[in-house]
Amino acid sequence: MVLVLSRTEAAAWLAAAVFVFGAFTDGLDGYLARRYAGSSAIGQWLDPLADKILVTTPIVAMSAIGTFPWWATAIIVVRELAVSLLRIRLGNRGIGMPASVWGKVKTAVQMVLVPLYLLPLDAATAERVVLALAVALTIWSGVDYFIRVDRRVEAERA
Repeated sequence: MVLVLSRTEAAAWLAAAVFVFGAFTDGLDGYLARRYAGSSAIGQWLDPLADKILVTTPIVAMSAIGTFPWWATAIIVVRELAVSLLRIRLGNRGIGMPASVWGKVKTAVQMVLVPLYLLPLDAATAERVVLALAVALTIWSGVDYFIRVDRRVEAERA
């Protein structure tokens, strides 16, 4: 966030590098957890939370300086907050909800989106296309998550 807010070209490149490194290590962590059966209930809760923080922090900072659209930030942050609060509520009831395929695709597209906006490149068309895809997937994956939760809660009651 500090790098984004400094608003220099060198800081923008460094911010993008830090973000890409964070995204890479997140992917590596997921791969290793699956490969060595190292997943846990707390990991299923913390990993998506870390993804949300990794994505929302730079987009909020970029929106604050006017380089990322506020409307997209609002959609992404509201979805992430809603899903996180729902996951907390479900966790308190002993119901686990691992990330869905749509949620993983959404996260992957957001991980491409953020560096596109961080880097001081002339890539306006690519930015708009990836932004539209990221927002659409953010909305759809959020709706899908609530539908899956409703079905899971109903199954728990039956």
